[in-house]
Amino acid sequence: MQGEHRIVRARVSGTVQGVSYRVWARAEAIRLGLTGWVRNERDGSVTALIAGADAAVTAMIERLWQGPRGALVSKVEIEEAAEEAPLDFRIIV
Repeated sequence: MQGEHRIVRARVSGTVQGVSYRVWARAEAIRLGLTGWVRNERDGSVTALIAGADAAVTAMIERLWQGPRGALVSKVEIEEAAEEAPLDFRIIV
């Protein structure tokens, strides 16, 4: 997927911990050719930094609403980010 490069920070709320959401998000990001990271937050949400071609980032945002089997997403908040993403997509603690 080509196009303008975009970096966003996504915060996903709902039942997103304990359902392999981070593993699923990493696999989806890799399929889309994205870089960044995903982590659990203390409040039960999941945060991800997503970087790549605009169309791929948009596709990932749409997929965040779906999540893996067992997830129940109630909210996805997106903000543009200026920070650098790693060269791969990681699960961080």
